Amino acid sequence: MANSPGSERTKSSSLMDNLLGLLRVRIKRGVNLAVRDVRSSDPYVVVKLDKQKLKTRVIKKDVNPEWNEDLTLSITDPSTPIRLTVYDHDTFSKDDKMGNAEVDIRPYIEALKVDVDGIPNGTTIARVQPCRTNCLSEESAITLVDGKVVQDICLRLRNVECGEVEIQLQWIELPGSKGLL
Repeated sequence: MANSPGSERTKSSSLMDNLLGLLRVRIKRGVNLAVRDVRSSDPYVVVKLDKQKLKTRVIKKDVNPEWNEDLTLSITDPSTPIRLTVYDHDTFSKDDKMGNAEVDIRPYIEALKVDVDGIPNGTTIARVQPCRTNCLSEESAITLVDGKVVQDICLRLRNVECGEVEIQLQWIELPGSKGLL
């Protein structure tokens, strides 16, 4: 009996058994995004992780959009990178790609394991340097802000002539999940 009440409970509890917690990805803004329409673009961001796919709202005619939107992902495997793609919304044709980037969350997950008791607000816990294997456009700091560990990231978009996207990561503990430790 595949649809018996007991089997649903098992499926649900196995998801919680594998779930480490939730990651809030704040899509802050785009900087100098590519022009895909006549003089501007109508950008939005799609964030993917495994089978999860979330997107921001479209901002009309702006190559420097401010989204300030929070998207929440369920994390089961920290070694899986988050994929971010910027698109230009078109009404009568397929949306144009405006570049993409990947975020390796492993340094952030490691920083979450640091005991922050007694550490002053604003303290930098770790730094991630830009290199050929990541999409960082500048050094990324993982800091303690109001008792929470956050990482501010500026991503250089790939497969496009120009553009960066600024995001922020923040962990959300989930009661009943496996947790990080």
